[in-house]
Amino acid sequence: MIDPFGRAVSYLRVSVTDRCDFRCVYCMAEDMTFLPKREILTLEELDRLCTAFIAKGVGKLRLTGGEPLVRKGILDLIRSLSRHLKSGALEELTLTTNGSQLARYAGELAEAGVRRINVSLDTLDPDRFRAITRWGDFGKVMDGIRAAQEAGIAVKLNMVALKGVNEDEIVPMLEWAHAGGHDLTLIETMPMGDIDGDRTDQYLPLSLVRARLAERFTLTDIPYKTSGPARYMQVAETGGRIGFITPMTHNFCETCNRVRVTCTGMLYMCLGQDDSADLRAALRASEGDELIARAIDEAIGRKPKGHDFIIDRRTKRPAVARHMSVTGG
Repeated sequence: MIDPFGRAVSYLRVSVTDRCDFRCVYCMAEDMTFLPKREILTLEELDRLCTAFIAKGVGKLRLTGGEPLVRKGILDLIRSLSRHLKSGALEELTLTTNGSQLARYAGELAEAGVRRINVSLDTLDPDRFRAITRWGDFGKVMDGIRAAQEAGIAVKLNMVALKGVNEDEIVPMLEWAHAGGHDLTLIETMPMGDIDGDRTDQYLPLSLVRARLAERFTLTDIPYKTSGPARYMQVAETGGRIGFITPMTHNFCETCNRVRVTCTGMLYMCLGQDDSADLRAALRASEGDELIARAIDEAIGRKPKGHDFIIDRRTKRPAVARHMSVTGG
C-alpha cells in the first residue's frame, strides 16, 4: 500500500474497544459515555479486517484501545491473529496497555507470539498515579510489568509529559526504566477529545525536556526505530534508550507508515485529521473481502501529508473532537 506521497503503509494500529478501566486526565473525561456494543466490531470482524490489511502488506500490527485487555475474548483474537506470525505474513503482533490486566494475561500473550508491548506509565508515585489515572491501581501495574518480563516479553514504557504534574519525575522514571531493562518513550499531550480540563495547562514541549536532560546526561542520536514515530537517543550514563514522540513541537509526518482502525471499523489515515473510511459497512455488506480491499485502497489514496495538531489557547477546544480511546492510542 503506497500513499499519494510515496510512503509505504506497513503498520496498522487497531482499537479493539473504546472502554478502559482507567480515566486518565489527559485522555478521558471521568464520566465517559461509551459506544453501544452493536456499533463495535465483533472479534471475528476484527480478525477479518486485520487479515485483509496483512494481505495488503501490513507487517506490524498493534492492538490498542481504550484498554485492549478489558475486551472480552481478546486472547481468542490474539491467538487467532498469531497464525499470521507462524506463516511469516506478519512480522510483529503487539499491543499498548495500561498494565492493569497484564499479571493475568502475560503468560498467554507470550504463548501467542507477543514479544514486545508498550505499557503506559506516567508516574512512579502511587498517589500521583491514582490522581492521573483516577481509577488506577499502581501495584497491579507493577505486578503486570514484572509478569510480562518473567514471560519473556520486552516492555517499553510510555510516559506522557505533563507540565506541573509529572515533569519532576522524568529523570527518576528514566533511571528506573533503564535499571529495569526498559526503553522509555516520552510523549507530548495531544489535543484530542473533551477531557473536562485545559490542555494548555498540561502541555510540556519535549524540546524543553530534551534540553534539560542534556544538561544531566550524555544523549546521542541513534538510528534505532520501532514501527512508531519515536526518535530515539542513547543515554550513556544508564546504557538505555529514550524516545521522543513530538506531534506538537516536531511532527513525524514525513516518514508516516501508519493507519488506524477504530473499534467501530472506521479507518483513519491520519491521527490528527478527521477524514476516514467506513470499513464496517464493507465488512458487513459481503462475506467476501473484495469490498474491504477496495475500500482500503481508496482510503490509502487519500492519506494526507500530515496532521494539523495545535494547542488552541484561544478557544481551548481540542484539535480533533474524538477521544484517543476511540481512535486507538
